Amino acid sequence: MPLSIAQLLAVFDQEQRQDVRFFDVQREVAPHVVRFIPLEGLESDGGVVVYSCLSAENAEEVIREQIAYFGNLGCDFGWKVYDHDTPADLQARLAAHGFELGEPEAVVVLDLEDAPALLWQPFAHDVRRVEDPAGIEEVIAVQAQVWEEELPTWLAEHLQQELLRNGEQIAIYVGYVDGTPASSAWVRFHPPGRFASLWGGSTVPGHRRRGLYTALLAVRAQEARRRGARFLTVDASPMSQPILEKLGFRCISYAHEYRWLTKHAST
Repeated sequence: MPLSIAQLLAVFDQEQRQDVRFFDVQREVAPHVVRFIPLEGLESDGGVVVYSCLSAENAEEVIREQIAYFGNLGCDFGWKVYDHDTPADLQARLAAHGFELGEPEAVVVLDLEDAPALLWQPFAHDVRRVEDPAGIEEVIAVQAQVWEEELPTWLAEHLQQELLRNGEQIAIYVGYVDGTPASSAWVRFHPPGRFASLWGGSTVPGHRRRGLYTALLAVRAQEARRRGARFLTVDASPMSQPILEKLGFRCISYAHEYRWLTKHAST
């Protein structure tokens, strides 16, 4: 029997927010929050409060504590807020403190035990796994064309370092059309948890509606199943959400990243 939305949220909060670890950050569990601190020597866009459990009574104090903590580090940071987080006005409180809101994303989850047969079928597209850090250049080239903007300078180096230092827990793919990179995506694994998280799924506009996005989803789903994962999760853009929902993903919440910039401390 499929898990209910409430059950999925409970598992997600535990495994993907409270317990999750990444190779490039130090995980800290503080009263009321779990936060990530960037490690020295690795490019990043700062720290993040990835989980919080606050009340109306303590929210203001904890927000001030986190601003002071990251301020002492001289570090920008994000606060990842989900629609089901407490208190209900947490987003308004962060905005009142000067946090800047990014674009909201739908948190969608697929139970691989209920995945459509389409994801398990062979696909005819030219999809290749990136084995060498030099191949990250093609990944970034696709992403830059899709988003039509200059990507953060740290992203390419970050993926290269992740492939070198933590290659067992990430798989990066590029889809090609006539030998030209046209689509790219990656998947991260989080053992011993049951989730695999999907990232970066993007296709160059001129090559859309050819099944490349689905092919990259399928290759990552198949690898996740081989590795024993139970769930796939994506922070989906408005463009990706309907595609994923047609393939069996369910929206369990919406995520909003509020950014605190150290420049606020001096203004």
